[in-house]
Amino acid sequence: MKIGFVVNDIETEQPGYTTTYLAMAATRLGHQAWYIRVSDFCYGPGEHIHAEARRVGKSNHRISQAYLHDLRGEQAISGFLDVCELDVLMLRNDPAEDVVSRPWARLAGINFGRFAARRGVLVVNDPDGLARAVNKLYLQEFPAEVRPRAFIGRDRQKLRAFCEEMGGTAVLKPLFGSGGRNVFLVRPEDAPNVNQIIEAVSRDGFIVAQEYLPEVVHGDTRVFLLNGQPLCHEGRCACIRRMRSNGDIRSNMTAGATAAPASLNDDIRHLVERVGPKLVRDGMFLVGLDIVGSKLMEINVFSPGGLESAEAFTGARFSRMIIQDLERKLDYRLDASRRFSNPELATF
Repeated sequence: MKIGFVVNDIETEQPGYTTTYLAMAATRLGHQAWYIRVSDFCYGPGEHIHAEARRVGKSNHRISQAYLHDLRGEQAISGFLDVCELDVLMLRNDPAEDVVSRPWARLAGINFGRFAARRGVLVVNDPDGLARAVNKLYLQEFPAEVRPRAFIGRDRQKLRAFCEEMGGTAVLKPLFGSGGRNVFLVRPEDAPNVNQIIEAVSRDGFIVAQEYLPEVVHGDTRVFLLNGQPLCHEGRCACIRRMRSNGDIRSNMTAGATAAPASLNDDIRHLVERVGPKLVRDGMFLVGLDIVGSKLMEINVFSPGGLESAEAFTGARFSRMIIQDLERKLDYRLDASRRFSNPELATF
């Protein structure tokens, strides 16, 4: 199997990233795992999609640091790759990373991924589904019972009014954003500074004002879903508790949070039952849900991280399971008597 991993930049990839674990698992299973920078796509006559790409030359890496070192080193295999000859294209770039410095790159993975899907490449997550989920408005498409109350806009008075409706306590964050950047907790005593906070967040565009959930003081639970179901092996599930650093409202690992073991409870299972069918319809193969209490705070469909922590806590090789599930899909497509759409095969 030839699989391409689309990333923002190979140089900024880290040993603990989920993408690194997936690529290393694919390589150890004997597949070609090509890294493609989102800026390196090109389109030619006949809907031919090419990209500069590179992969490691060895298949016996056991340490992710060594894997990335070889990927970036002189011994790596590089070339001008015909993307349409890939079996799988996994879109792992985060559009939010390019909002400010490279706005032209935000949707490149989605747009080139669409052409690859039209040429028969299995693209995960489905690019049309990703286009719908490119900002936090996607959360509002799910049942109201599973998400916090929210107001989204740029009008200062309406944002203040929503905060007052929430008792003066709410979370403000950019509609386009990731990694916990520009996330603020507004309390009643912060009322004199709300205008300045709104002004700061609005520099990134629209603002999400979200109901504050007191349970967040205990962190949140990141749950991985595969094909709309919790990713589990022999009772061990790919989920972690993300514990906030002192005094910080954010549970993002990039903001200093730490990971701890977690398990699925009845609230989480019910929530997954409510959101899973839509994720399947949208072709969302691998998703990370961020859950506080019984509410869904974020849906991470581009590059959900934390899988390495889940593997460390449980001993399960979830990254290997994900690659093997892609193998299963391709085998089924070969044997099937009908043609699958990309969203159908992505979550089959």
